[in-house]
Amino acid sequence: MTKDLFLYIGVMALITYLIRMLPLAVFRKKIRSRFILSFLHYVPYAVLGAMTIPGIFYSTGSAVTAFAGFAVASIMAYKNYALLPIACAACAAAWLTGLVF
Repeated sequence: MTKDLFLYIGVMALITYLIRMLPLAVFRKKIRSRFILSFLHYVPYAVLGAMTIPGIFYSTGSAVTAFAGFAVASIMAYKNYALLPIACAACAAAWLTGLVF
């Protein structure tokens, strides 16, 4: 049991190290390709969206309240509001929708 645990931890550490070390070893020169640069620029946003969106729709237990909060947050973000007002308004919208439905 303990032997397996250390094996699993070692494999995870090796994979994590390789993922972080390989780009440094492979890309020694400055990246000049506009395609690769734009791809690397948008990867954090895509990953954040992929992690956040499912959490939004499964957090309230109701699709209606989740969609209401998501809609309010999306509209406010489109209008360039700050993060804290967006989060507060989305929570309030989901809560008020839950009271109505």
